Amino acid sequence: MSYRPAEVGLAVKRLQHRHHRAVNRALAPLGLSLVQWDTLRHLHERPDASLHDLAVLTFQTDQSFGSLATRMADRGLIERLPGPGRAVRHRITAEGERLRAEGQAVADALLTTSFQNLSPAELDQLGALLAKALGPDPTGTHSS
Repeated sequence: MSYRPAEVGLAVKRLQHRHHRAVNRALAPLGLSLVQWDTLRHLHERPDASLHDLAVLTFQTDQSFGSLATRMADRGLIERLPGPGRAVRHRITAEGERLRAEGQAVADALLTTSFQNLSPAELDQLGALLAKALGPDPTGTHSS
């Protein structure tokens, strides 16, 4: 075995950290952070998502996501709507959708460059191996 599991884990973390910093920088001209764009992306896929679900999907605590959602609603990027009981549901606005799409183009270009040293077959293999390593999500809430 050429790579020990700890080495692979660290390489995955380094790549993720590099992507996080680069995408944050690339989204800044749109007035978005990575977590804001990720929120818009998840709301595009899951209209009416709860605060808790969005917190889990964006790797935030419920409290920190609540603050983020309030700021995004104040900017007109999302709407916060009453749900059943005390639940709050969220929807992306037209402005949020516009920025989500622009952010997607920015992220796609950046990540394409990041993986340019891999052939299409190697990129598919990497994706398959990471999906296999992750296995099914025990919470059932995170798909991408």
